[in-house]
Amino acid sequence: MSLISGKKVAVLKGGPGSERPVSLKTAEGVADALRSSGAEVVEVDVTGPAFEVPSDVLIAMNMIHGTFGEDGQIQALLEQKGVRYTGAGVEKSRIAFDKTLSKEKFIAAGVPTPRSQNFKLDGSDTLKLDLPVVVKPPREGSSVGVHICRTADEFAKAIEDAKKFGSETLIEEFIEGKELTVGILGDQVLPVIHILPVEGFYDMNNKYPWLNGSGKSEYDCPAKLDDATTERVQEVAMAAFKAVGVEVYGRVDVMLREHDQQPFVLEINTIPGMTATSLLPKAAAAVGIPYPQLCERIIELSLAARG
Repeated sequence: MSLISGKKVAVLKGGPGSERPVSLKTAEGVADALRSSGAEVVEVDVTGPAFEVPSDVLIAMNMIHGTFGEDGQIQALLEQKGVRYTGAGVEKSRIAFDKTLSKEKFIAAGVPTPRSQNFKLDGSDTLKLDLPVVVKPPREGSSVGVHICRTADEFAKAIEDAKKFGSETLIEEFIEGKELTVGILGDQVLPVIHILPVEGFYDMNNKYPWLNGSGKSEYDCPAKLDDATTERVQEVAMAAFKAVGVEVYGRVDVMLREHDQQPFVLEINTIPGMTATSLLPKAAAAVGIPYPQLCERIIELSLAARG
């Protein structure tokens, strides 16, 4: 019998951040999958801290991507309410969501990651890395606000845009190569996925073409890499996961440098997308874990982590 059959499970959806439409789509798929496994699903649309979860739920499945859902805020509120929840805990969520803090953990653990600079946006800083560079807000998801800058003019425009997201931004050296991602489920490393945007890079448009009718990406799952490279990419992904101490599951984004096949970890997603087109379900399916079973496994691992 299914672990969740006949049990009440809350699905937290939406959230107040920029990824709200994606979260709503994710939650729709997850709720259907849980119902197919016999769970009584209560959908909770979260727009801020004032949300209620029934006290008799087995667990709250947190499907809120990005700000508030993925950064430790909702995890802290759920702990205050005495509600068990899926995914990483308060502190690990906070660190993983902050690209600057997680990069510090990667470096301390010897995990390869692009060289970077924390750049103040008050006009006092100068660029210390050579172009091309990537400018990205430290605390946003789904590639929101990310710019690849190959010229000084592009860099100036990216810095101006970065001011919308805070007083400081993260600048990384640009790694030319393959965009890869690796799902992790407990102690299981899932197949490497190669992301191939038809144009540009894997930004919001190319991740979620259904959101705005533009953009497109193709995927190789598993990625067409030789065995040694595949193993190396999976090893650095798991090393990054352990460096931050993330619990339960996640997805690690990696760039594989073209000229020497060296992998570089970019970030960890602690609440990766779970829509029909999302990458974690693709990777799980490739090793024989269907979508409903993936949702159950996340719940099972989360219950173990939450005691």
